[in-house]
Amino acid sequence: MQVHTVATVPFTDQKPGTSGLRKRVPTFQKAHYLENFVQSIFDTIAAPPGATLVLGGDGRYYNRAAIQIILKMAAAYGFGHVLVGKGGILSTPAASCVIRKYATYGGIILSASHNPGGPDGDFGIKYNTANGGPAPEKITEAIFAASKKIAQYRIADAADVALDTLGDSRLGDMTVSVIDPVGDYAGLMESLFDFAAIRTLLEGGFRIKFDAMHAVNGPYAREIFVRRLGAPADSMMNAVPLPDFGGGHPDPNLTYAHELVEILYGDDAPDFGAASDGDGDRNMILGKHFFVTPSDSLAILAANAHLVPGYKQGLAGIARSMPTSAAADRVAAALNVPCYETPTGWKFFGNLMDAGKVTLCGEESFGTGSDHIREKDGLWAVLFWLNILAVRKQSVEAIVREHWARFGRNVYSRHDYEGIPNDAANGVMKLLHDSFASLRGAQFGHLQVKLCDDFSYTDPVDGSVSTGQGVRIIFTDDSRIVFRLSGTGTEGATLRIYLEAFEPDVSKHHLDAQQALATLISIALKISELRERTGRERPTVIT
Repeated sequence: MQVHTVATVPFTDQKPGTSGLRKRVPTFQKAHYLENFVQSIFDTIAAPPGATLVLGGDGRYYNRAAIQIILKMAAAYGFGHVLVGKGGILSTPAASCVIRKYATYGGIILSASHNPGGPDGDFGIKYNTANGGPAPEKITEAIFAASKKIAQYRIADAADVALDTLGDSRLGDMTVSVIDPVGDYAGLMESLFDFAAIRTLLEGGFRIKFDAMHAVNGPYAREIFVRRLGAPADSMMNAVPLPDFGGGHPDPNLTYAHELVEILYGDDAPDFGAASDGDGDRNMILGKHFFVTPSDSLAILAANAHLVPGYKQGLAGIARSMPTSAAADRVAAALNVPCYETPTGWKFFGNLMDAGKVTLCGEESFGTGSDHIREKDGLWAVLFWLNILAVRKQSVEAIVREHWARFGRNVYSRHDYEGIPNDAANGVMKLLHDSFASLRGAQFGHLQVKLCDDFSYTDPVDGSVSTGQGVRIIFTDDSRIVFRLSGTGTEGATLRIYLEAFEPDVSKHHLDAQQALATLISIALKISELRERTGRERPTVIT
């Protein structure tokens, strides 16, 4: 095998975001662009000779071509073994599972998660460490630093690897193992949940509909729900992964999963609906004519974890991202376990899980998971819900309303303003920062501001500090407004407004969230001058 050393020059835009480096496909197709970033990863992680790497992605456009490049660079670097999913496929949760099961040095995951795909869509790459989780900030910052001074990369001159045949092949001195992308993950799910009880539920006429959104989880859903649990084949929709996700936006929310929403709110609605995203790590949960917010979902899973075999031993703790509602905090208090509030980004949960401080964790952005892996996990959340439904033998809505009656309802919503010009979005955030002094103690009708700040986090495990994580405006009744710029988009800026109010009165639990939060919405628009500064009259997405 001949190895070429290729001269290159740095790109200035290879700073990883909350989930790796994401750009449009044509950017990654530029000469040396992908290669520079991969070499920067290898130079930073300094894997020992002969180390094992996991490699796979969500099947979006450019996935297979990128895998061939990375395999040849891995061989040139000196890796001894690469485990790659058949067809280049590995969902993000499955990649974490494989890294952990086979104790590899780490893995490279090719995904832009819930972002659109196709030749003009988005592509992404991130490095996961040996614990199976996303690289922490100290590593991603080092990768970025390396990318700014790179002068050369190394790549093997070799034929492409056959990705569609299971088994081993050689690429120089490196073994490439093409593995079943589904088997290890499905086995892990079967070890956590009561598949017999779920099978009985489905055999008893309980109807489900799962929308894979033409993304990576189609094969996983067919194996688990249809083959292992006996759900009818027509319970699956959009279950064939496509490089452009069928022209859709693989983000499981009420706007982009509208086909599923229409079915669950239709005249002959099934009992349960769920969707997952591009790389399989997010989930949306629906009952018949009923939507479960991700914040409520985390709290309900925690409150019912004792019903699930893999969690009968109890919870060490719960963690949630700062913008996620405090519903989980109330469950943690009732269970007498700690609840941690972290910045957005799954990597912040990894330290807590590795230290044994938390068992369940979640984000309002439709991500929920546990310490079984170190990524959020869409199908895991769906199976958790099905296990609870099988034991409690109630509807989704009944379970949620009983939860609210016991703990109170954290009324919650997120308003996304997508594709805003960066200058306008940054202007909104600057205005908010500049208004801290005048906002403290300010009165808005019956609401008075108690606190406003830019959230910072000190990791209780390693002491690392993360600042600038989102503007919080908290009122004396603990209702709150949070403003945050998302780090997952590739075009313009996404400005997110999170709104939360606590409602203990059961007689008001039926109110629509937008109606119940109308006062907070009005305050948020007033103090941010969002409409005036962006020209946007309404959010792109409301969840």
